[in-house]
Amino acid sequence: MEERRIKFSANNKKEFIIELREKVSGYFKENRIAEHGNLNLLFKTIFMISLYITPYVLMLSGVISSFIGVLFCWIAIGVGQAGVGMGVMHDANHRSFSKNPKINKWMSNTLYLLGGSPNTWQHQHNTLHHGFTNIDGHDEDISPVGILRFSPHKPLLKIHRYQHFYAWFFYGLMTILWITTKDFKQLIRYNKSGVALSNNKSFKQIMGTVIFSKVLYYIALMLIPMLVLPFAWYWIVVFFIAQHFTSGFLLTIIFQTAHVVPTSEYPLPDENGTLENNWAVHQLYTTSDYSPKSRVFSWLIGGLNYQVEHHLFPNISHVHYRKLSKLVKEMAEKYNLPYHVQPGFWRALWEHTLMLKKLGREYAM
Repeated sequence: MEERRIKFSANNKKEFIIELREKVSGYFKENRIAEHGNLNLLFKTIFMISLYITPYVLMLSGVISSFIGVLFCWIAIGVGQAGVGMGVMHDANHRSFSKNPKINKWMSNTLYLLGGSPNTWQHQHNTLHHGFTNIDGHDEDISPVGILRFSPHKPLLKIHRYQHFYAWFFYGLMTILWITTKDFKQLIRYNKSGVALSNNKSFKQIMGTVIFSKVLYYIALMLIPMLVLPFAWYWIVVFFIAQHFTSGFLLTIIFQTAHVVPTSEYPLPDENGTLENNWAVHQLYTTSDYSPKSRVFSWLIGGLNYQVEHHLFPNISHVHYRKLSKLVKEMAEKYNLPYHVQPGFWRALWEHTLMLKKLGREYAM
C-alpha cells in the first residue's frame, strides 16, 4: 500500500467542513457535554465484555456442558468479540472513548480479546482507511485477498463473477486472519516502508508483544478448553473456528455496507497526485450511513451505521453520532453535496450485494 504520496484539493467547498465543525462544536458547548464517551458507553463496555467472558466461564465451570450448549457458548463469545470490537475497541483506538489518554490506551488493548494488535490496526484503520477512504493502493479495506474485488481499479478475474455468492464465506475468515498471519505480515510490511507504529517501542518490541499476546490468546481460547472441556481436541478446534467465523462475519458485514456500495466512489489522483475533492468532501462521496432510526441496532453495533459522521469526526465518540447526523445532513444539503443513507441494514446489505455483483463484471470508474 501507500505506493505514492497523494494530496487532497485544498479549495473544493472547504467552507462545508469549516461551518460543520463550528456547528458541531456549538452543539457540545450548548448542551454542556464532552465529545468523548459517557455513561452509555461505560454500560455498553460492561455489557459487551460480559457477553464475551460469561459464556467462557459458564462452559469451563461446567454449568453448561452439553455439546449444543457449549457450541452456543462459543458462538456467543464470537458475538461478544464483535461487540467489543465495534462498541469499545473502535472508540478507544480513535482516542474517543475517554478524555483520559491512559484509559484510551488501556481500552484499545481490548483488541487483544479479538486476537488482533492495536499497533497494526491503528495504522491500517486510522491512517490508511480514514485518511484515504476507497483510494486504490492506499485503503487496505478495499484490498482483500485476490479472490474478492472491492475496487473497480483492481484486476478483474473470471471468479469475481460469482463473488456476490461466495464473498460471505470469506467474510467469516476475517478475524481468523488476525489471529494467524495478518498482524505479522502488516507489521513486517509497515516496518519495511518506514512506518513508525509507536513512539516508544521498536519493531522488535512490537513484534514481541504481538507474539506474546497471540500465545496467551491460544492458551486461553484453545489449550485450556482442550484440557477442561469433555470433548475431543478436534471439537475444540471446530468450536474455535465457529467463534471466529461468527465475529469475523458480523464485523465485515457491518463495515463493508458503508463503503462498498453503489453510491460510493473510488477516486484516483491526477498526474500530480492530487484528488479532486478536499478530505471532508471526499468522505461524503465514499461513505454511506444506514438504519438511522434503529436506536437498538445502532447501540449494539457501536454506532457504525453512522459511518459518514464517524469519518468526518473520528475523534468524537459514536454515542453522539445520531444527534450529529442531523447537522451533517443539513450542511451537506446546504452545500449541494451528497449524503448517502439507506433506511435499514437489510437494504444496505442488499446494496452491498449488488455492488459485489457489479464489481464482479466489467466495471470501472
